[in-house]
Amino acid sequence: MRRGIAASALVAALAVTLAACGSSGTSADGKSSGPVTITYWDTSNATNEAPNYQELVKKFEAANPNIKVNFENVPFDQAQNKLQTAMGAKGAPDVFRSEVGWTSAFAKAGFLEPLDGTPALADAAAFQPSLIQQAKFDGKTYGAPLVTDTLGLLYNKALFEKAGITKAPASWDELKADAAQLKDKAGVDGFFMRAGDGYYAMPLLFGEGTDMVDAKNKKITISSPEAAKAVETYKSLFTAPGTVKADVTTDSYAHMMDAFNTGKVAMIIQGPWEVTNIFKGSAFTDQKNLGIAPVPAGSTGKSGAPTGGHNVSVYAGSDDAHKAAAEKLAGFLTSAESQTFLALKNSTLPTRADAYTAEVKANPGIAGFQAVLPTAQPRPELPEYASLFASIGTNLGKIVQDQSATQAGLDATAVDYAKLLPGFSK
Repeated sequence: MRRGIAASALVAALAVTLAACGSSGTSADGKSSGPVTITYWDTSNATNEAPNYQELVKKFEAANPNIKVNFENVPFDQAQNKLQTAMGAKGAPDVFRSEVGWTSAFAKAGFLEPLDGTPALADAAAFQPSLIQQAKFDGKTYGAPLVTDTLGLLYNKALFEKAGITKAPASWDELKADAAQLKDKAGVDGFFMRAGDGYYAMPLLFGEGTDMVDAKNKKITISSPEAAKAVETYKSLFTAPGTVKADVTTDSYAHMMDAFNTGKVAMIIQGPWEVTNIFKGSAFTDQKNLGIAPVPAGSTGKSGAPTGGHNVSVYAGSDDAHKAAAEKLAGFLTSAESQTFLALKNSTLPTRADAYTAEVKANPGIAGFQAVLPTAQPRPELPEYASLFASIGTNLGKIVQDQSATQAGLDATAVDYAKLLPGFSK
């Protein structure tokens, strides 16, 4: 994690929090003395997704009249730091939506309650095994899988047809060739890549058979020849004919999505969380116009993309009554019925097979991403993994702007990783 916490400081912080939790329907010994009010921090998109989570919370309250839920939407880009600060001091939520990369880090710090054998994981066997594994730390499970995702190649079928392209590119070289053809024959930019963002560069690394680190062998691999080859390919995606030059402005994400949604660019790398917004775009009033394919393969011939998503986690500093209520909410939000509801409303991918009803699979966005999920690569059980994206993102931004040579930028990243992972070799 980005900022560690000493064990003694953590114990003291939890003691303060526990002492403050004798309200909202609990007595000093933590036993319920009436209705319990728990706080839930939601990190979903405030406009498109959060209202549907709120609706689920209301259903939960109706089914559990002795539990009230204080629903708070926290912007995703602020949530990790806010959670870390709150759980290390006071004001932490009893239950929250945790990005999969945060879960093991929070668990390592002692912030999370193990959920094995609780109502939160009453249906543990129903979830995809890899998603349960991603929620584990030291053999215990600290999150109930709420939503999963990965990256895919999204493309505009009508523009492909106009350019005479009959299938999605299977390699980065094919993608660059298609981008040039789209520019020449359809009159639009062929490809817009997210610049200076390590997460979106992961398919390039996986395509060369490498990662930022080799967690199993405790080795930093970001400066390896394979990684350098991946980043050279990544860099070429901003300079090849028909591709959009690197946009490193603070609004680059919005620029990419606006260009794709309005038909000004034909291909992007993106996840399912944007499908609802894409279908609101003028280029996709006919939802069947959206093509979804695996990310292109690298020189290994294999396609790979990171597994993302969110868990529901419970704060270890809450008293027993609040933990019990929080565990019930976690179980409710990740039930088959709730997962189906969220898939239909938010076009997100369920984490359990029994939520993929016929109606869910009829959604073209869900069906498309379900087909590419087999290319998703699970994250290693490394608490610091999510923190690795900061340095690589900064240095990729320098590389694509020619402010740093590829190898120099990756070497600088490796130095940062060595500080974060002192037990790892280069």
